[in-house]
Amino acid sequence: MKLSTNFVKDYIDINVDLKTLAEDMTKAGNEYDSAENFINATNLVVGEVIECEMHPDSDHLHVCKVNIGTEILQIVCGAPNVRIGLKVIVALPGAVLPGEFKIKAGKIRGIESNGMLCSIAELGLDSKFLKPEDKEGIHELPNEAQVGEDPIKLMQMDDSVIDFELTANRGDLLSILGMAHEIGAIYDKKVKEIDLTYNETKEDINNNFKVEVNTENCSIFLAKRVENVAIKESPTFIRNRLMASGIRPINNVVDISNYVMLETGQPLHYYDADTLKGMLEIRMAQNGEKLITLDEIERNLSSEDIVISDGEKAIGLAGVMGGLDTEITENTKNIIIESAIFEPVKIRKTSKDILRSEASTRFEKGLDPNRTYMAIERSCNLLEKYADAKIVGGLVKYDTTNLNDTKIDITFEKINKVLGLKIEKEDILDVFRKLGFTYEVENETIHVSVPKRRIDITIPEDLIEEVGRIYGVDNIEGKLPELPLKQGSYNKILRKIRNKMIDLGLNETLSYILVNDREAQKYTADEFEIIPLLDPMTEERNTLRYSMIPSMVKIYEYNKARNQKDVSIFEIGKGFFKKGEEYGENTKLCALMTGERYLGLKGKKVDFYDIKGITEEILDYLGYNGRYSFVIKNQIPQEFHPYQTAEISVNNDIVGIVGKLHPGNVKEDVYVLEINLDKLLEKRTGNMKYKEISKFPSVKKDLAVIVDQDITSEEIAKQIKKSAGSLLIESKVFDIYTGTGIEENKKSIAYSLEFGTSDRTLTDEEINAILEKIIMNLEKQGANLRK
Repeated sequence: MKLSTNFVKDYIDINVDLKTLAEDMTKAGNEYDSAENFINATNLVVGEVIECEMHPDSDHLHVCKVNIGTEILQIVCGAPNVRIGLKVIVALPGAVLPGEFKIKAGKIRGIESNGMLCSIAELGLDSKFLKPEDKEGIHELPNEAQVGEDPIKLMQMDDSVIDFELTANRGDLLSILGMAHEIGAIYDKKVKEIDLTYNETKEDINNNFKVEVNTENCSIFLAKRVENVAIKESPTFIRNRLMASGIRPINNVVDISNYVMLETGQPLHYYDADTLKGMLEIRMAQNGEKLITLDEIERNLSSEDIVISDGEKAIGLAGVMGGLDTEITENTKNIIIESAIFEPVKIRKTSKDILRSEASTRFEKGLDPNRTYMAIERSCNLLEKYADAKIVGGLVKYDTTNLNDTKIDITFEKINKVLGLKIEKEDILDVFRKLGFTYEVENETIHVSVPKRRIDITIPEDLIEEVGRIYGVDNIEGKLPELPLKQGSYNKILRKIRNKMIDLGLNETLSYILVNDREAQKYTADEFEIIPLLDPMTEERNTLRYSMIPSMVKIYEYNKARNQKDVSIFEIGKGFFKKGEEYGENTKLCALMTGERYLGLKGKKVDFYDIKGITEEILDYLGYNGRYSFVIKNQIPQEFHPYQTAEISVNNDIVGIVGKLHPGNVKEDVYVLEINLDKLLEKRTGNMKYKEISKFPSVKKDLAVIVDQDITSEEIAKQIKKSAGSLLIESKVFDIYTGTGIEENKKSIAYSLEFGTSDRTLTDEEINAILEKIIMNLEKQGANLRK
């Protein structure tokens, strides 16, 4: 927001220098980028050309004698429009023009020159504000200009501009009146009333014009008719204040609409009334609908865009820019003025997708509906004064807004407690008075009425912030905080899991919780709805993840691209989901392994049994030994290898997945593990029990059986355990064989069995009896002992 100090002084009497004003506004929470004069040039004076002759050694230079009041200077000038009797801007020797261009006395082609005759462009005015004649020659001042006076004051450009960086919640400061109220609160000055007076004809616009609102995204829409306008150049003060605010002047009618927007913060739009069909309709655009905006660009609209229609076709993009078909031209005589409020979120989306404008910037932040009425009345006031307009009586109105002040109750105690101060009650109430807030005090409670112009203030904490910043942060005495100390805490279980994973040789990593919507439902068979972001910064991170595996795969790909092929990483993080109307999140453990895994100094290629072993170590460590298994109950997600993947079941409930990524998606052998820790840790475990290592030797036996191809080794292992009872310490598969000597559709599975007990050494008779029982029970299940 560029603040013209001349503009704001129309509404508040202040007498402080530019830097002081900028710094005081910053102390109140409104930072600025720059504060400088509108025309940043020094040592200028009005002069009159009293002689003008061609330079003897040039076909385009002129040698001029210029009267500056105190003396007559000889100045060489190359402008084609210089002539006797012309009033000009003279930069005297020692003057400094924008760009640190210093004027010195010297000779030009042998002729002495003491200064420079200036064009407007040479005074630093932005090129978008310049007319062709401003670029081609020196500036011609009016004949009534007094020789020797300050040309900047004469042109009413003796203005200063502060460029503020406003916070997102302070939309009220995108107006001169809003700035005046803010400055008034800082310096305890009263804001002057705006002139809204004008005359109306006896006609009533409602007799021949109507407004239809066919969308809930328009809360207020006002229309006024103005006739017989005279299109011409704007008054100097309007043009200069628009330029100081960064807006290019066009003509008096268009400039008044922009001037009122700057003044009140309420964007307006003017339609050439003779191009309309006696009505305006506010509706949502149709997908694929087209509109040529005022910048002569055809826009493709969607059903998310609010448009203004003449009843047949779109003629304006609501809150952003008008259409070319109804623009104000030099032939316009009759005008329909629109003053409205549209849904900020819709305007934000449209401006982001299609076009950002001064109007959309204000609509996005929300507007005071009272200013909507004020702006249309101020517009009529200025059009009557500076465009010779006749204002038609009546007002077409659609209004569903609440114009009343916002009521908030707060106590003196809460204000001081939150701020950590002891501000006197009178000082607190004085802040509300300076802000223009009315209030009533009842015992220790203040009933505050906040004007609608401050739509950012809705809760007691907002009032506390206002007291703090207007009272002044410099007045807040620094002191050490007095807070009760309490013992810190952390999730011990997660810390144990983290340490265990590190002990197992994996490196911890941290990844983004955002993925793209194409990845969000991969690597899982769970049913859920993804949660997209409303306004993502990039399409590659536009959705909250459910599974952590996409994040881990990105880290793997990052390392692979940098020739790091041996990756063993894990993370404990969050996954997010939506089911019906409820949103949720869960904590997960995810690991990824590929390449070689180093055990001591020796490397080993990672395989399925490594990631499965990691899973078993974690589950055993957490106390689920004997309660988990690896099964295939559901359909394996297509991103996994169909024959090297299993679900992790604890107490017959699936808590995760472990396996190899599908070679069609990843060329290398990449293995992943993901466990829903919330679901796992809900399953209670008993206290870990320790038992003394047996002093007696154990006995190992090997056993090979032939079974059908579709029987798993786990099924056989369960039968062995059931048959052997408590004397079986451990059983491991050490070989699976198919081929010569084995029937088709059969396979041989070899187990290493370890037997023992803590109170004696087992005899051969005991071992043989157990083996016979195992073999007998296996044969009953269709397994045959391999000879």
